[in-house]
Amino acid sequence: MSRNAGRIDESSAFSRVAPEAGLLLGAGRAILMQLAHPQIGTAIARHSDFASDPLKRLVHTLGYIYALSNGNAEQQRTMINYVNKSHQNVRGTRNESEALPGYSALDPRLQLWVAATLFDSARVIAEQILSGDFAHDEQLYQQYALLGGALQMPENYWPASLHDFDLYLEQTLATVAVTGQARQLADELFSAPRAPWWIRAGLPLMRDVTIAQLPAAVREQFGFELSNKVRRRNSMTVAFVRLATRWLPRAIRHLPMRLMLRHVDRM
Repeated sequence: MSRNAGRIDESSAFSRVAPEAGLLLGAGRAILMQLAHPQIGTAIARHSDFASDPLKRLVHTLGYIYALSNGNAEQQRTMINYVNKSHQNVRGTRNESEALPGYSALDPRLQLWVAATLFDSARVIAEQILSGDFAHDEQLYQQYALLGGALQMPENYWPASLHDFDLYLEQTLATVAVTGQARQLADELFSAPRAPWWIRAGLPLMRDVTIAQLPAAVREQFGFELSNKVRRRNSMTVAFVRLATRWLPRAIRHLPMRLMLRHVDRM
């Protein structure tokens, strides 16, 4: 897929589903799945300011998703160029003494995993809050390939079907290896000392939702406990968001997307 792929049809599944604010329930899930990959976790720890500003990655990820799903050509170019420039010098050699792997942000296998976490988290949450069988929506799945393709990932890296994707997901989850650095970054994501107070106030709840929504392999690697309290808070949050998604007008549900696209315009 071309890294300069143009805007897809506004009636497409991707353009309709991606802007739903309720999908933000899966944001922490996607980030922790990325951190759980030993190469990606090491790269983030060494080359980003995640520790001092953990929400920055979320903001740029959302800008990237919204630009590709619903942005104009200029917004798409802005985010693609920003991400590719940011990735250009993110590389490191294997460190045997610290048992840290080599990595490169331009490695298409790592780009595939990042895109895979975004799609999988979106469909997991969409199945719970939206009406529709998103777990088996082949059209939505194929359109999410754009997130990897725009990062220079070759088109043939994206698994050919949802069945193939599920096999890839299962195989990759079996290889996750959460480092001490990754656990520290996860703690900082849910404390976010530099975030506004109104965001920090909601982070304990977001942490519980993330723990409940994570694949078991990732949750166990991070050392999180799926307690009854976590289950209960997740169930209540999902029920509330499902109801809000059903009754709130689209203008409100898509407000985060519009705000992020304005942010992209200022970049």
